[in-house]
Amino acid sequence: MELHVKKNASSSQAHQNRARMLISCPDGPGIVAAVSHFLHQHGANIVQSDQYSMDPKGGMFFMRIEFDLADLEQRLPELEKQFADVAGKFGMDWKLNNVSRKQRLAIFVSKEDHCLVELLWQWQAGDLDAEIAMVVSNHPDMKEYVESFGIPYHHIPVTADTKKEAEQRQLEVVGDDIDVIILARYMQIISPFFIEHYRNRIINIHHSFLPAFVGGKPYAQAYDRGVKIIGATAHYVTEVLDGGPIIEQDVQRVSHRDDVSELKRIGRTIERVVLARAVKWHIEDRILVHDNKTVVFNG
Repeated sequence: MELHVKKNASSSQAHQNRARMLISCPDGPGIVAAVSHFLHQHGANIVQSDQYSMDPKGGMFFMRIEFDLADLEQRLPELEKQFADVAGKFGMDWKLNNVSRKQRLAIFVSKEDHCLVELLWQWQAGDLDAEIAMVVSNHPDMKEYVESFGIPYHHIPVTADTKKEAEQRQLEVVGDDIDVIILARYMQIISPFFIEHYRNRIINIHHSFLPAFVGGKPYAQAYDRGVKIIGATAHYVTEVLDGGPIIEQDVQRVSHRDDVSELKRIGRTIERVVLARAVKWHIEDRILVHDNKTVVFNG
């Protein structure tokens, strides 16, 4: 099978001199002024700014800011070095990203393809401004389809007896230059050893509206409970099964007439949409994690 992938102009190409800064720190007076003054001193033009305070007195402050700066690629290292002084005064946890640098994604998948297909469609259309560096699977089923996009496909079987060896192989394949791993219905539990390598950089789609129906067969659990709403949850993966910081959720009404198969059919649409949103927000630097919650500047 051969697929001709349409090439689209990306937002990163359109904004060669645009950067994004994410900041979290204890709240207090002067933070926004200090950041704005610093950028003004260096000739930057702020094009978007979002802030959120958990509690102005003793809480945490979160900020996402986009700015344009001439010759950004050359000036970025020095800008980072000088901003460290500002960050130190306020106890900031921060990062500064060049928008023109596409984030590199690794997608993990098992046999169900709907979430993977959605991500590939959005990437193909230019709506997902990233580089899909690889797809990793414990089954060979989607190899031909994925490779038709020109994307490498790594089949790494996993059994109860070979899980440790399989994860070591996955770490070797993914490496250190992947920005985010997406579990697009990858039906394996990720070990703490693997999670530690990519803290807050593994996004999972769980086919229920968490915290309801944690673990396996959530649609069967929902059917047995007789719920009238089913949903899906995209979250960062932590050592707590299905308990990581939630990024996005959505729901749809169902009725007593819907059996487990129908719930799964309805749920597939919710899953693919919710996961795609979460991935898009992550690669656009819209998410800040604090404790086991997220602040998402998506509007």
